[in-house]
Amino acid sequence: MAAISASQVKELRERTGLGMMECKKALTEADGDIDIAIENLRKNSGLKAAKKAGRTAAEGAVVTRVAEDGKIGVMVEINSETDFVSRDDNFKAFAEKIADAFFDAKSDDVAAVMEGALEEARQQLVQKIGENISVRRSAVVEAPEGGLVGEYVHGGRIGVLTVLKGGDTQVAKDVAMHVAAINPAVAHPEDMPQEQLDKEKAIIMAQPDMAGKPEQIAEKMVQGRLKKYLAENSLTEQPFVKDPNQSVAQYAKTAGGEVVGFTRFEVGEGIEKEEVDFAKEVMEQARRS
Repeated sequence: MAAISASQVKELRERTGLGMMECKKALTEADGDIDIAIENLRKNSGLKAAKKAGRTAAEGAVVTRVAEDGKIGVMVEINSETDFVSRDDNFKAFAEKIADAFFDAKSDDVAAVMEGALEEARQQLVQKIGENISVRRSAVVEAPEGGLVGEYVHGGRIGVLTVLKGGDTQVAKDVAMHVAAINPAVAHPEDMPQEQLDKEKAIIMAQPDMAGKPEQIAEKMVQGRLKKYLAENSLTEQPFVKDPNQSVAQYAKTAGGEVVGFTRFEVGEGIEKEEVDFAKEVMEQARRS
C-alpha cells in the first residue's frame, strides 16, 4: 500500500472541504489515488463534485488570433518552466510571433508549423533564457455560414474561442468570458459523453439516500439528478456569469445568436510537474556542506 503524504491530504482537503482525518482515510482506502478517493467520498457521503486541483502544472501563455471578418480563429499555448520567464518580454515577443505564424498557416499541426525558422527561434530563446520553451498545442475554429468566432484571454493564462451562429462580436466575447470563468465541460447537454453520464449515474446510485428505494422511484431520482448535472456542466444551460437570471443560451438569443461550440485552453492543464520543496532542499545542502 502506498504511503499517504501530507501534500496529498492537503490537496484532497482543498478540493473537498472535508476534515484531515476523513481525507487521510479516503486516500488510504484509495491507495493514494486522489480522483478515486473523491469518487468514493461522493458515493459514501453525497459529496458534490469536488474542485479541480488548484495548481496548474506548467507555466507559459495562451495567445489567440481572430480574423477581421470573424470567420476563423486560432489559439496557441506556449510553455515555459517558470512564471518568471512567462512574464519576460523576450518570451512574450516569441509567443506573439508564434501566434501570428499559426494564424497565417490556419493549422493546429504544431510539428509542421514549427519546422525551420520558428524552431531555430525557439532554440535561440532557450539558449538566451536558460529554460526549456515549448509550443504545446494549437486549435483552429471556423464559424458556420452567418456566424462568427469570439475570443477572450484572461491574464495570459486562460484562452477561449467561441463559435456562434448569428449574434455579434460583443456577445461572442461575453460567452468566451463566461467559459473562461466557469469552465463548462461541454457546449450542449447532448454533447456530454455517454461514458461520463454512466460514471455520474453510478455515483448517484451509490449515494446513501438511494438505498432501499423502489426501482421506479430510484430511476426517477437518478434522471432528475442527471438533468441537473447536465445543466450545471453544459455551457448553454448555465446561468450567464454577467446576468444569472438568464442562461447563456438565452443571453445569446437576445442578440440573435446561437452558441455552436467553444475551445478552452488553460496554461499547464493536464501536465504533471514536480513541486520542489525549496526549504527542504536548502537544509539538505546545508547538512552536506
